[in-house]
Parts: sequence; C-alpha cells; structure tokens
Amino acid sequence: MFADRARIYVRSGKGGDGHVSFRREKYVPNGGPDGGDGGNGGSVYFEVDEGMNTLTNYRHVRKYRAQDGENGSKRNCRGKNGTDLVLKVPSGTVIMDANSGKVITDMSGDNKRFLLLSGGRGGSGNQHYATSTMQAPKYAQPGQPARELELLMELKVIADVGLVGFPNVGKSTLLSRVSNARPEIANYHFTTLNPHLGVVDLPETGGFVMADIPGLIEGASEGVGLGFEFLRHIERTRVIIHMVDAAGTEGRDPVEDIYAINKELESYNSDMARRPQVIAANKVDMIFQQEDGPDPVERLKQEFEPKGIRVYPVSAVSGKGIRELLYHVKGMLDEINEKPLVFQQEFFPEEHIPVSDDPYTVIYDEKADEYVVEGPRIEKMLGYTNLESEKGFTFFQNFLRDNCILDQLEGLGIEEGDTVRMYGLSFDYYK
Repeated sequence: MFADRARIYVRSGKGGDGHVSFRREKYVPNGGPDGGDGGNGGSVYFEVDEGMNTLTNYRHVRKYRAQDGENGSKRNCRGKNGTDLVLKVPSGTVIMDANSGKVITDMSGDNKRFLLLSGGRGGSGNQHYATSTMQAPKYAQPGQPARELELLMELKVIADVGLVGFPNVGKSTLLSRVSNARPEIANYHFTTLNPHLGVVDLPETGGFVMADIPGLIEGASEGVGLGFEFLRHIERTRVIIHMVDAAGTEGRDPVEDIYAINKELESYNSDMARRPQVIAANKVDMIFQQEDGPDPVERLKQEFEPKGIRVYPVSAVSGKGIRELLYHVKGMLDEINEKPLVFQQEFFPEEHIPVSDDPYTVIYDEKADEYVVEGPRIEKMLGYTNLESEKGFTFFQNFLRDNCILDQLEGLGIEEGDTVRMYGLSFDYYK
C-alpha cells in the first residue's frame, strides 16, 4: 500500500564529556592540565530526495539517532564529533510534532534541507579551567545532553491540478494520455492506491503538473475506506478536475457524484471545496441515448455551468475533447497565478525546552575588553537554539531580556558596539 504517513522518534547526539588529565612526561613531573574537549554530538536534518515518492521506509524503522560526540582525552586530544543524521523524504512532506500536531517544517518549494535538532556541544577539558590560583583543576565540563522529538510525517502531493472522482471513472487513463505518467490501469475499483504525478505539456502555453488522486467514496472525509490518505493530497492543488462517468456504465448518476465529492471536500477542508473546478464528463463515446431520455452531458451543463463550473465532454480512451479541457485548465491556472500552498511553521523546538534555574554570571573582562556571560543556564540555552534561523535568534534575544541579562549588561556600563562573549560566540551589542 502507498505509505504517505508515518510516526517516528528522532534523537540528536549527546556532546562528549571533557577530560581531566595532567601532563606527565620525563623531566616534566608536574606538568599542567592537558584534558581535551569532548566532540559535538551529531545533529538531525531533513533533506528532500527527488527520487522518493513514498514514506514507506519510515513505516519499517521508527527510531533514528544521530551519533554521540566522543569524550576528550589526554594530551589535549579533542573527541571526534558525532556524525549527523540526515533523513531523506519526498518533496511535499510535512513534518509535525506528534503530540501537538503543529507543523515544524514543510519540505517543499525552496526548503530542501532543514535542521531539526542540533547536537549537544562537547564539554571543555580541564585545561580551560586553569587559573593563577587554581593550576591543577580536577574538573571538566560534561557534554550537553541529546534532544529528542516524536514526529508525525505526512506526504501531501505537490501539483497544480488534482484529478478527483469516484473509482473507475477514467482518471488514470486520462493522466496516462496527457502526461508522462504511467499508472497501472485495470477495470476494477481502487486500482489506483498511489497518487500519480504527471507533467502536462501544452504547445505555446507551457504546462502544469497534474495529480491523479485515488478514487473517493462517500464518508471519505470521516476516514471511510482510504479517505484521509486520499484527501490530504488535494490540499495543495490550485484547480480541481472532477471526472465523472457521463455514460453511467456502472449505474451511477454523474450529477449526484459531483455533489457527493464536493461534500467530502467540504467536510475535510472547507477551503478545498471553494477551489476553482471544472468537470470532465468522461466516456461520452459510450453514451447510448434513448429518444425520450435526457442527454447526460447537457444535464451536467444545466446543473453546474450556471454555478460557474464548466463541463467538458471527453473520452479518455479516444482523446476526444481532451485538448479543449487542458487549455481551459491552463487558462484557469494563469488567472489564479498563485504558488501551491506551503504550510507555515507553527512549532519551534527551541521554545519547548524548559529553562533551568542553573546559575550564570555577567562580568566585564578588562584585559579582553569584552563582556562575558557564562554559566550552565547560558550553555544549555545556546546548545538548544538554532541561531541560524530568524525564529531561533529571536528566541535567543527574548531569553536574554526575560532573564534580565540585558539589564545586567547595561548595569556594567555596556554601550552600543561593545562585544559580548558567550562560550566562544561573540556578538556586538545594539539596543
């Protein structure tokens, strides 16, 4: 079965511990401290793999861990950094926090690589703690702990146009005729269990991406059948093509089918039901109209065209009417001129790390002409925060304000342009 949803556990690497040792060599019986620093733990990244189209791998393996950093050793030897963990996903995968359901990132558009969890920083060896009054420190800094998250991943297909309709109405046949997609086609329900993407090329006007969304049934928005698995793929599409069996070869009423599908779209996501739509009345070459019976295509037009929904009689097998349908859809896309939906970030991992009551110090280093902020609380905050992101840097600034660190710096006489140092990171101070 097509796998478009998975729940996994991820963990970044722990930082290696700093080492406590002293230089002991011939003729140097009382050498100073030479304990090396621990290596940084590996970080967790998500990366788009254009060759992937399912999340099947994540259904078989549920736990992923980046490598821990190695501990430091004697002779100032630094521990090896842990290897980063890079998780490959198809384009269009939405990563969410499993507990809250909030979006962490949407791996689509320009977002090809995303840092999810930073590895713990390695601890400093005892060589860093030697002072004029303490020349033989027996303390080394432990590495920062790993971070972990429970994630929910959903693949939401990225396409300009979504083909929807009840099973066996000809969607796969149409897609295979007009694009480079080659879905398997057979004459029974639920043949298509995978959303298929195809690129439709139109002379002189460019083209668009079309997705064949598997057949819907009543109750799909409530999870009946494979409803949720199918409906989530339509969320990004800008235009919806309703395909119906105009000939009623299976005894279905095409008008009722359109209303039934719109009802499912409305129930699942009200915005989807308001997307621009067009109706492809398929299998017109199989219509055997009786003299006193209504023309099914005219019936569809009378019902939906007054509502602004065009109806195109087509035959996916013979190709009749398809050209007109595709050019109309391209015109609709040109008028909309919007990019596919990209889900915005709602959950920021760094904001959900509890702030400890560990101490910290704020001092002025006259020799270096720098203001120094240090302590376990500062160290933990820096280890958990991705300062490369705008949101992470904002969180960092709020942390300094909320913990009165900015007030203490101003109390020491800091001025704009002065340097603030925090564990190897230096910042220019500006209000």
